[in-house]
Parts: sequence; C-alpha cells; structure tokens
Amino acid sequence: MPDPRFLQIHFLAPYTAALLNRDDAGLAKRLPYGGHLRTRVSSQCLKRHWRLADDPHALDRIDGADAAFRSREIVERKVFGDWSEGVADDTIAAIREVLLKAVYGDKGADKKSRQTLLLGEVEVAYLTQAAQDMVAQSNGDPKQAKDVAAEWFKTHKANLKAMGEGAKLPGGLVGALFGRMVTSDPRANIDAAVHVAHAFTVHAEEAESDYFIAADDLAREEDTGADTIQETELTSGLFYGYVVVDLPALIDNLGGDRRLAGEVLHNLVYLVAEVSPGAKLGSTAPYSRASFLLLEAGDRQPRSLAEAFRAPVAPDTAQAVAALADHLAALDGAYATAEDRRVMTLVNRDLSGAARGTLAELAQFAGGLPTAVPMPA
Repeated sequence: MPDPRFLQIHFLAPYTAALLNRDDAGLAKRLPYGGHLRTRVSSQCLKRHWRLADDPHALDRIDGADAAFRSREIVERKVFGDWSEGVADDTIAAIREVLLKAVYGDKGADKKSRQTLLLGEVEVAYLTQAAQDMVAQSNGDPKQAKDVAAEWFKTHKANLKAMGEGAKLPGGLVGALFGRMVTSDPRANIDAAVHVAHAFTVHAEEAESDYFIAADDLAREEDTGADTIQETELTSGLFYGYVVVDLPALIDNLGGDRRLAGEVLHNLVYLVAEVSPGAKLGSTAPYSRASFLLLEAGDRQPRSLAEAFRAPVAPDTAQAVAALADHLAALDGAYATAEDRRVMTLVNRDLSGAARGTLAELAQFAGGLPTAVPMPA
C-alpha cells in the first residue's frame, strides 16, 4: 500500500423512531439530495457526542490526553476557582476584567457577546497562574491590581504564543482533533486534523408527528382531559456518515507523538461505530451501532462515497452496502488509487480490495497507521 496520509471512515447506522438532531423549530434536521429530502445529523452533533462520550474508549481515557474546555465562562469558572475565595472582590474584578479581554477580545466583559472558545488544560493552568501572580503582586490593593493587570495585558499575547508553542497540546486533545478558531487571536487557531461530514439517510426521509399527552395520576374521575397535549417529530432511517483524518496533521497537532495518535485513532473508530448521537433518551432510547464500517488508508485526496446514494436506495442495509460497493468498484476502475481497506459489515457482501474483520481488528488497523506516516523533513 502507499504510505498513508489519510484515513477515511465510512459508516452506515440505523435508527428507529428517534429525533437525533433538531433544528431551531424542534424538527429533525434535513438535507435535500438527489431530488429527495433526507434526514440529517450535523457534523457538530456527531463530534460533540464522540468527544463527550462516557465510554470505555472515550478520548479522555487515553493516557496523555490533556482535557479541554469549550465555554464562554472559562475565566469565571475555571481560572478563578476555589483559590480566589477570600480575595477582595475589587481585586478579583480588576484582574478578571483584563483576563476576559485577553481571552475573549474587546467584547469579553459582556458574556452574551463572547465567542464560545475551546481552551486546553495547559492554557487554563497558565491563565490561573497568571491570575494568582497578579493577586500576589497587588498586595490587596484594587488600584494596584488594576495597574498590575494592565501591565500583564501588554505582554500576554507574546507570552501566550510562547506558551502555546512550547506546550504539547495547547488546545487539549479536542483541539488537536477537531481544531479551534479564535477570532481575537488568529495565532491561537488550530487546523482540524479530523474532518467530519453531515450524516444523512441513504433513502428519502421517513418521519411522522407523534401526538402525546401528560396524564394526571391523581385526577378525579370527572377530570377526563389531559394536563398537557403536545406533539414531536420522530424519524427512522439508515444513515451514511463519513470521516477523514489527515494523519500528518494529527501527528503534528499532537506534538509529534505517534503513540498518542495511534491510540486516538484506535478509540475514534470505536466511537464512530458505537456512540449514538441521540437526544430524547428517555422517550426514544436512540441507541444503535454501525451495521457497516469501512476504513481506507491511502495517500491520495480523500473522496466521499455519498454519491452512491444520490438516487435513494431502499432503507435496508444490504441494499445500501450493495450500492456503496458498486460505486466503490466504479471509482477503483476509474482512478486506481489503491487504498488499503478494512471492512466490518453485518451483511455478506464483498467490497473491492477490502479485508473483512471485526471492530476490534479495524480499530487495531487504524491505531497502527501513524507509525507508517512519512513526515515532512
């Protein structure tokens, strides 16, 4: 096989009577494709569930995986913790104001105007230490605290940049995988190494409006009406999803740690296959697992297999896999890109150049790729 530069992950996952991802009106997200509406799950929804999964293969269980925090309240809730209790409110306020501006930009004082940022554990620790140092230098004098904070602000960007360049994971593991954008300081941006497409049903949408009531268990016999009458949308579908990992970028974002990159890929394969992006857990139990998982490692530009479903297929795994296999064979005949492939499938269908295996074997295959990745000189 050619030296791997990209890992592509394709999956098919079935869900029944669920509302996986809602729009601003509370309805299932949709996508027009091939002349038909499809039910959709956004990439943001997928990534959030993968990164926050409480799972044996959770990302935060990987040794050496620094945490990251995505919030508009990092300064208030993470930087100023228990240690700030007992410090004069005026002193804390003067320092907090400057830190908010440093982290969130000129609009940092207004919580509603702040950008939701992702900061890594090492960055939070740096800011916490800076805040503690400023408190110590202010000697309990709010005016002096304001002067000390103003002086710190003059050099904070250079110091943050140096700290970020010296840290292995400035944005934590999440930042290394999915990237981050900091509008107030473009130098703090991290390019995503993991690219995630919106998942969509391989067939036309299947939806219905579910009418339900809330009944009063203590109601008298003459009280025949319901306390609450509502309705919600439920959908069913077989979803196609697609993930690309830029392997050199992942290794670079992880500070050159190929062992860590391998463990990340190993766990990511499990998360993609096993973690459901479901909401309304109590009323729909939206738990499922991938019925098909294809991994491809190669050195050519990635390409989605979504075109296999431009013409909707039946909502059936066997027919969806057949359509995908036919499209993949056509691409191989035209482009001969020679990716190294592994497939896990619940249906008995061979794929062009793909060795069949279990989920554990596919995860092991992915985890071994970083050792074979050539890095730029």
